[in-house]
Amino acid sequence: MDKQQILIVDDEEVNRAVLAEMFREEYTILEAEDGQKAIDQIQNNSDIVLILLDIVMPVMDGFKVLDYMKEKELIEKIPVILITGESVSNSEGKAYAYGVADVMHKPFYPRIVKRRSSNIIELYQNKRNMELRLKEQEREIRSQEKEIRKTNEYMIDALSSVVEFRSAETGEHTRRIKYFTRIMLKYLQQYFPKYGITDAQIAEITRASALHDIGKIGIPDSILLKPGRLTTQEFEVMKTHTTIGCDILEKFYENHDSDFYRYSYEICRYHHERWDGNGYPDHLVGEEIPISAQVVAIADVYDALVSPRVYKSVYANNIAFDMIMGGECGLFSPDMLECFGLAKVDFFNVVEVIKMFEFE
Repeated sequence: MDKQQILIVDDEEVNRAVLAEMFREEYTILEAEDGQKAIDQIQNNSDIVLILLDIVMPVMDGFKVLDYMKEKELIEKIPVILITGESVSNSEGKAYAYGVADVMHKPFYPRIVKRRSSNIIELYQNKRNMELRLKEQEREIRSQEKEIRKTNEYMIDALSSVVEFRSAETGEHTRRIKYFTRIMLKYLQQYFPKYGITDAQIAEITRASALHDIGKIGIPDSILLKPGRLTTQEFEVMKTHTTIGCDILEKFYENHDSDFYRYSYEICRYHHERWDGNGYPDHLVGEEIPISAQVVAIADVYDALVSPRVYKSVYANNIAFDMIMGGECGLFSPDMLECFGLAKVDFFNVVEVIKMFEFE
């Protein structure tokens, strides 16, 4: 195994010889008689574990070497011990400002130089090993998070599928809701910067949208699958799917502080709220309704209109669009309607593409 390297930079040959003799047995010694040759050595060697650097030298002084190392972000990686004959006030403070590991003054004592050098090399190597371990741990954590996220996706799909298995006509409803939600959020991000929608929020809200109707698990089949208009009493029962969904989420997810839980809860509870307060279950008005729920509300209504249901026939894309814009399905915010208008073609395309695959 090759020895690690120590670079000794001093214009006086005798000083280099004395320092080299201290470390030659354990390290490969590199030498430079001025700052420029020191930089050449740094550029050409990758196993340097310590630089012993003089300040006053011809061609280029020690501080110019430190300038180079700082620019290349090397000072934190390679410890530097500055060896100087100048007074403390002239050099030591400036050296530490660069980030050198230590400053020693001439004449130096070989035993002290070697001990302090060995301690600094060990300290930096321990630091480097710790950084490598931390990076490895970060990679492992990211890998675990990826697996957890994948598992969560399966669980989300499984939960949302429970409702769909009970209602054959909505078998692709959840998938379409995720498509429409993502489309709406992308347009909000682009054309309505005041909402500050980020890529991370788009991903989390889209995932959470799959759980918007999870509360229908608690609705009796006689109501959920009724082939006709619900009575007033039956509709009151149907409306409870919003709060039932929130109860399920509270029990299912332990981390109630996560963004995913918050968006899931907002969507479950509020996706039937309307801008004028005539929605349910809490009759929220205007901006009281979270953006996540406002987006999913339009996605949900549009998909219900253009998809077959036991209680209604399918509406054409343009008719469904006009019904939502005209307020026939409840009032939505002006921003949401404008965004929906911008996304109109994309909504239509999603429906047509899905129909094509269903036909095949």
